Amino acid sequence: MVKALFEINPALDRAALAEEFARNKRIQIRDFLTRETAEEIRNILSQQTPWGIAAQAGIADPPGPQQVLPAQLRTPNGQRRLQELYKAVDDAVRGGDYGFRYAQFSLVQAVQKGFAPGGPHELLLEYINAPGFLDLVRDVTGLKELVKADGQATLYAQNHFLAQHSDSHVAEGWRIAYVMNFTIDDWKPDWGGHLVFHNEDGDIIEGYRPRFNALNMFLVPQLHSVQYVAPFAPVGRYAITGWVRDR
Repeated sequence: MVKALFEINPALDRAALAEEFARNKRIQIRDFLTRETAEEIRNILSQQTPWGIAAQAGIADPPGPQQVLPAQLRTPNGQRRLQELYKAVDDAVRGGDYGFRYAQFSLVQAVQKGFAPGGPHELLLEYINAPGFLDLVRDVTGLKELVKADGQATLYAQNHFLAQHSDSHVAEGWRIAYVMNFTIDDWKPDWGGHLVFHNEDGDIIEGYRPRFNALNMFLVPQLHSVQYVAPFAPVGRYAITGWVRDR
């Protein structure tokens, strides 16, 4: 039986990780949780999470991502709206604009709107804001002023992606973007879904393969994207993502 839902790996060398982060202001920390708790979170994401869809096509009106909630996906109108969103995203990115689509379950909304009171998703948000995780982020990044984190569960399935952008919401307190990976154990490079970083010419200068129990973190803003997940990839690029903030 799992003793805790979210347990930081005590063997992490935080001083060495801080040195690595200082070089490029980004890092992938492997085995950041104990194996037991990481497997439990993967089970929550793969078996106990009602997925909706988040999508954005260019400069949206209204602004921000559009959501199709799990209950809506079970209706004809919801499926029709989903198809319209997917086409709009394709058209936007084909024309060189920003866009994304992926499966989503917002941990913040789950708490605010009472999707599943007392359930594991509420506990996950509590753990992300507990001293264990926040201290790890502070220790590795050197940003002692970080005070809280938001979070969403994400699933990049076939044909999902996140186009190049920079996460430039520094005025809103965003300092560190994070991705906790809970994918299948042996995600193949050809399946896509890599978190990649770009220079101003659009070249990829570094990338992280989806890797079970790995924590990606990077200082924002930085140009980055999540590569298109191939149609032949298995379902399984599960993650918890968000931003750690200073306010």
